Amino acid sequence: LKNRNETVRFRIERSPPKMPSKFRFLKLFTHRLSPRTAAANGSHRFLYGNPLCTMAESADLPPWLKFSDAPTPPDADSDDNFVIPSLAHWVDTHMLITKPKVLTQSPKQDNLDELEAVTKVLQKRYPSPELASLALDGLSFQPSSGLVSQVLNRFSNDWVPALGFFKWAKSLTGYRHSPELYNLMVDILGKCRSFDSMSELVEEMARLEGYVTLETMTKVMRRLARARKHEDAIEAFGRMEKFGVKKDTAALNVLIDALVKGDSVEHAHKVVLEFKGLIPLSSHSFNVLMHGWCRARKFDNARKAMEDMKELGFEPDVFSYTSFIEAYCHERDFRKVDQVLEEMRENGCPPNAVTYTTVMLHLGKAGQLSKALEVYEKMKCDGCVADTPVYSCMIFILGKAGRLKDACDVFEDMPKQGVVRDVVTYNTMISTACAHSREETALRLLKEMEDGSCKPNVGTYHPLLKMCCKKKRMKVLKFLLDHMFKNDISPDLATYSLLVNALCKTGKVADAYSFLEEMVLRGFTPKPSTLKKLAGELESLSMLEEKERVEEWMDRFSQKQNI
Repeated sequence: LKNRNETVRFRIERSPPKMPSKFRFLKLFTHRLSPRTAAANGSHRFLYGNPLCTMAESADLPPWLKFSDAPTPPDADSDDNFVIPSLAHWVDTHMLITKPKVLTQSPKQDNLDELEAVTKVLQKRYPSPELASLALDGLSFQPSSGLVSQVLNRFSNDWVPALGFFKWAKSLTGYRHSPELYNLMVDILGKCRSFDSMSELVEEMARLEGYVTLETMTKVMRRLARARKHEDAIEAFGRMEKFGVKKDTAALNVLIDALVKGDSVEHAHKVVLEFKGLIPLSSHSFNVLMHGWCRARKFDNARKAMEDMKELGFEPDVFSYTSFIEAYCHERDFRKVDQVLEEMRENGCPPNAVTYTTVMLHLGKAGQLSKALEVYEKMKCDGCVADTPVYSCMIFILGKAGRLKDACDVFEDMPKQGVVRDVVTYNTMISTACAHSREETALRLLKEMEDGSCKPNVGTYHPLLKMCCKKKRMKVLKFLLDHMFKNDISPDLATYSLLVNALCKTGKVADAYSFLEEMVLRGFTPKPSTLKKLAGELESLSMLEEKERVEEWMDRFSQKQNI
């Protein structure tokens, strides 16, 4: 093994100087995929993100994607309206056009006009959904299900206009919401923690035959558990049969999973003990419980769950062992990781691509690039396919190690190997570019997503927004927020927190205050540290009126938390 490690290290660090960096690295990393494998690779799941799209890519990488950003003019940082010259036309054009780009899967052109008409009304602030609904009465068209879905997604983090629109559309003659749209509205209310309105909507759905399903109750239980309302989530499970939803193994597993993800494996364990004599457990029931105990670093309890699993005739599988591996990786206890990998092989349960990718990712985060590449070599020897998540992981760890050219080469090689680039791949490349202040490259990657068929998500924009705040690119910041909105991506709590803190840090205190005000109006609760930081900055600039208002919010949210 020692000789093999030395060989791998030699191949990475001491290759002949005449060999281009691209081929020096890719010779180690890549292997050809068969057409059959290439077609299947996009469906594989990955722990830190799931593929949300597939994308047919040209084999040639655009010339700008070489981490060779043009030099920034000396006065650029003092100009809020500065835009990279090569991107100025795209930014200016996008900000002038009020309608989003029409993709093949988008609604018809008429719906785009209707979407902008609805958006214009809902962007005003309303104290209640009923008033938002009344404001829409001046519109004279009949909405389609596609339009309703798009509006709800666009306002998915702002429940008042979303519910107002939902009520308005429901009131129109000849229109009826589908069960899917009801479920979407239930999820929005749960995400925004408007639980009374969520319960009322579920009761309304119960009066419509067949509308309340396990999918509905899944959204209810997950949102309650995520808000740390664990007992309420368990109570929702208990009331499912009232709505005609069967309390079976699948439903119980949803509850266990929701409680674990809501950071209460203790409640999940209590549920297993309470219902194991009434509802049959499955191997998945135990796997989720083991995952929860591992997340809580209670490994003895996780091992006990594994023993209970065996007693009921279920054999631990890759998921079971990978939960232990992921937890030990978080602890950076790679000796224990190796022990679990060996245990898997001894028990006839070889690691899969997810297992290996988990180890590679955390080795990369720990700065152990050479060992991460050794794991990749082992993965290949075990016959695991390098799919989209593996490539995304490799781009991440190379970028973190400062090997930008190698990260770029891996990104370039993906379509040549028949591997699709998904939203996680693009987000990883964008984050890498932003972390190394490659402004032009990061924005052009976003443009490539727009020109293709890979829809961005909120994680796409966060590193870009942070970079713009750091560089004081206020015009580009406005463009990015507009770009988000036109892609039906609603800023969430993390988005606003990022903007307020980053703008404070760069001295854009008035802008930070404006975003905080909008954040509070939309029902988000800022962290005390965010409020305290902004109050201090406002005081230093003698913005005393604004400071007093921030202090009022501090008192209000403090009292709310103490209730």
